[in-house]
Amino acid sequence: MAHITNPRLAFAWQVIVMLASAVISAVALNEFLIPANTFSGGVNGLAQLLYSLGKPLGLQINTGWYILIFNVPIALLGWFKLGHRFTIMSFVTAFLTAMAAVIVPVINVAHNALLGALFGGILTGIGIGITMRYGFSTGGFDIIVLVLERVTGRTVGSLMFITNLIIIVMSGLLFSWENALFTIIAIYASTRLVDLIHTRHQKLTAIIVTSQPAEVAKAIQRAILRGVTVISSTGAYSGRPNATLLVVLSRYELYALQGAVHDHDQHAFIDILNTVDTSGLFMNEREQAAQRESLQKP
Repeated sequence: MAHITNPRLAFAWQVIVMLASAVISAVALNEFLIPANTFSGGVNGLAQLLYSLGKPLGLQINTGWYILIFNVPIALLGWFKLGHRFTIMSFVTAFLTAMAAVIVPVINVAHNALLGALFGGILTGIGIGITMRYGFSTGGFDIIVLVLERVTGRTVGSLMFITNLIIIVMSGLLFSWENALFTIIAIYASTRLVDLIHTRHQKLTAIIVTSQPAEVAKAIQRAILRGVTVISSTGAYSGRPNATLLVVLSRYELYALQGAVHDHDQHAFIDILNTVDTSGLFMNEREQAAQRESLQKP
């Protein structure tokens, strides 16, 4: 989203992502997971459980309707905790997913339980990940996980796996432990894809070599509100003095940092490293927003 500055184009792209996510999730459910008797995570998984339990009783209620019913109370949590726009877009995505699940026929594409679990999980992860990358979610457990992410700081994928343990246990107790094992494969595949696509939680360290440290450091602090450590250094090849700047940031801030650096020094060298963990003060998005508001006040 950082690359799309026009609000109308940004909204149009989000609508496309909504539709794509709904279709991908419905295909994962009806073409791979349901035929393989493997359960997805979150609300989709609960819907599958109810659908499977209802079939022997003659209740042919499509999983799409269960998905829609479960999303109504969870949407209230998102409304108060994650913002109105986020919740509306997530609920619309959940509604589109439910409708797509009703429309897309249940066909056994894989003809193999392991392949069904694996590819169903991969497609589910793609459907969830692309929505989170562009500022909303597929609703359901995604909203609960994003609330927990803000509180705990853990990755979305790991939280999804923890919250989905109930689906795994229920599938084992109600059906068979073989189903539970395939469900673990599907949920693990989906959570790995989510973490691969949704990278906002990831932290990076930027090492910047520049001949204009004061201007570049100020530009970085204005752009992303991060601390900058300035170290005097010398180019081994040129023998000229320069400075090395160290900045720890979140991945979603990388685009803004690169723009701020190159606006003030087009010849600056930037090296980006993955950061395993941090300790001490590191502002999250909410804290940064509050800090910006306080700086803008007269």
